[in-house]
Amino acid sequence: MDKKIAIFSDIHGNVSALQAVLDDIDRDPQIEHIYCLGDLIGIGYETNEVLDLLRSRKDISYVMGNHDEAILDVISGRDIYSRGAEREHHKWLAARLDPKFISFLQEIPTSLQTNYNEKELLCVHYHLQEPKKFLTVDKEPTEQKLDEFYHSSTADIVCFGHHHVIHHFKTKNRLYLNPGALGCNHKPYAPYAILIIAENGATNVSFREVPYDNETFLLGYKKYNVPDADYILKVFHGNQHLNL
Repeated sequence: MDKKIAIFSDIHGNVSALQAVLDDIDRDPQIEHIYCLGDLIGIGYETNEVLDLLRSRKDISYVMGNHDEAILDVISGRDIYSRGAEREHHKWLAARLDPKFISFLQEIPTSLQTNYNEKELLCVHYHLQEPKKFLTVDKEPTEQKLDEFYHSSTADIVCFGHHHVIHHFKTKNRLYLNPGALGCNHKPYAPYAILIIAENGATNVSFREVPYDNETFLLGYKKYNVPDADYILKVFHGNQHLNL
C-alpha cells in the first residue's frame, strides 16, 4: 500500500502560517503522518501559540532545531550559540515561553528514523557533524557533497530544513529533501512538501505553497517590540510590512 506523508520545517513562531499548512494537510485524508524538521520557535514571536497548536495534534513527529535548542539553553542557564542581537532575541523569547511547554521541547530528539515500504527515512534539522552539532549551512549544496556526507548512512531518504530554501536532490544512493521554511518567506506563502512512497518503493515528491494572511503577524514585530525586528523583517520576510 502506498504511504503518503507531509513534511515541513522552520515554523519559526508563525502560527498563522502553521495553521494554513495544517488546514491544507487536513484536506487530504490520505496523508497519514506529518514530520516537522525543527525550529518550531525562534525568529517569530508567537511561541506559545505555535506550541499550543502543535501539541494539540497527535499526528506529528519532531526533531530539534537550533533555535529550539537555544531557547532551551537560555531557560536551563547553559551557554547558547547565538551572540549579539540574536542572543538578546533568544533571551526575550525564552522569557515569554510558557513553562508548560518546556518538557515538550526537551523531549524532542535531534534526529529520528522510520521506515515506509522498506525505505528508511532519516529526519534531521540539518546535517549533524556530531550528535548535537549542526554543520554550517552550505549555500551551494550538490548531490555529490550530500552523498559524500551521508556515505555511511543507511537512509534511503534524508529530510532536513534549516537552510530556508527548497532542496530536492536524487542520487543513485538516496533522496534528499528540504521543504523550505514554513514560517519565513518573502511572500505570504507557507511551503511544505508531500512525499509518497509507493508499495514498490518508488518515491514521488511534490511541493506546495499555501497562501495565508500574514499582515497581523508582520505588524506584530513592531507592536510587541520584538528584539532585532528590523533585521528579521528584512532578511526573513523581505520587508513585506512596508507595503501594508
